Amino acid sequence: MSRRWEQIPRNPVPSLLKSLLEDHLDPGYAAAAADRAAGRTASSPTRTRVWLVIGSVLAGLVLGVAYAENADREPGADQARAEILDSMRTSDERIATLVTRRDELAGTVEQRSAELVAHDARGAATLDELRAAQLAAAAVPVDGPGITVTLSDPSARPNLSDSSVRDDTGTTATVLDRDLQAVVNALWAGGAEAVSVGDVRIGPGVTIRQAGGAMLVDNRPVFSPYVVSAVGPRSRMQTDFVVSDAYLRLSGIKQLYGVGFTIAESDELELPAATVRTVESAREVGNR
Repeated sequence: MSRRWEQIPRNPVPSLLKSLLEDHLDPGYAAAAADRAAGRTASSPTRTRVWLVIGSVLAGLVLGVAYAENADREPGADQARAEILDSMRTSDERIATLVTRRDELAGTVEQRSAELVAHDARGAATLDELRAAQLAAAAVPVDGPGITVTLSDPSARPNLSDSSVRDDTGTTATVLDRDLQAVVNALWAGGAEAVSVGDVRIGPGVTIRQAGGAMLVDNRPVFSPYVVSAVGPRSRMQTDFVVSDAYLRLSGIKQLYGVGFTIAESDELELPAATVRTVESAREVGNR
């Protein structure tokens, strides 16, 4: 009978596993017994206490030095924090003042322009075209009747394992950027004359996207609840929005994940102007 299987090389048993299986006592016991047999004794209790005291003193010294340094830094850190907050408040106040001044100057310029072309038919027509272009570019504030669509994340977020509620970066979210995009597009299709998300006006070149867990509209953070306001014919916008794909999508998300979703009419909405960017190049496109 062939016994070739006995010649097949096998993996050696690791020494640690072998010692665990065969040696039932810790090697320290044998070493202690050998020391006692040779007349060597362990450290005396007095020496052990001395080392413990020295170690405790050193540890206390290190902790004391760290506490003293932290106490010295705390007033300076509070002062620096207060200075940064004061600087931020000052900057916000200055920005608000400049925005108010800009709006006043814009109103003055518009009034003067209307006065200069009041008796010039060609100038008046040009001014009307300019105003229409500013309105189309969302460069001027708008107010009037309209509707608001409000989306809000649920207070207790569920475990969203469905890939349809995950963004492209793999992070889980409830209200996504494409939900807001669908709402905005549906309102435009329903006849909206101006749209804003939160306090950010939607104009040419304005994007709605997510970066991690933040919702960015024109690269400005917007937080839940997300209020989408649209100025225009209320009845038409609401009727067209209710039969749109965006409404069906949001109704399903509301039932599945508890997302807040409401529609309301308003007699007076005020939408701010969008950020106007410098146009470096443009060309006129003829009618086809």
